[in-house]
Amino acid sequence: MPEPKFVLTKEELRSIYKPASDRALKKEMRRLDKHARRFIANSPFMLIATQDLSGNGDVSPKGDRSGFVLVLDDNTIAIPDRPGNNRLDTLENILDNPAIGLLFMIPGMNETLRINGKARITADEAMCARFAVDGKPAVSVTIVDVEAVYMHCAKAFMRSKLWQPESWPPRDAMPTLGEMLRDQMADGSDAEQTDREIADIYAKTMW
Repeated sequence: MPEPKFVLTKEELRSIYKPASDRALKKEMRRLDKHARRFIANSPFMLIATQDLSGNGDVSPKGDRSGFVLVLDDNTIAIPDRPGNNRLDTLENILDNPAIGLLFMIPGMNETLRINGKARITADEAMCARFAVDGKPAVSVTIVDVEAVYMHCAKAFMRSKLWQPESWPPRDAMPTLGEMLRDQMADGSDAEQTDREIADIYAKTMW
């Protein structure tokens, strides 16, 4: 199969698509309004996009109890970081390049909230304590200065039927994480033992 011809300029790209509607352009805000605040307060899950100095991209999921992200004011939000695998891809990227993109989701709602801005990291004891769960403070907190905020339409979620259980594949359509890690790492590890260890980690270090 011959290599496809790639789009190389913005002008060429724009020639492929219809112009954006007035609504798509005008919906972008520079600060959090009451609807954005309410969306954040009801969201238990978000995606964080960052880049390092070389432009290598990363997207990381963040999930917690609904409203885990705190609105500090109309232009500032705070995101707690919980115990994880300590790769620190997102946090190290922020130190290299503070530009950040956020996508907030609410289960069952097809529309999402997008926020773009600049991020900083703090391990301030008082700030981390504001996000304590079961007496355990956040490990660190990412402060985001909001530069753009807008609602994103529902088409991706409608096409994917993401919130419709009847469209979901059976769990056994995919191997367990232990089985995937065994194959990917090619280290001869015991997949069942790995799954038990991961389950134990989840049980003990959720917060």
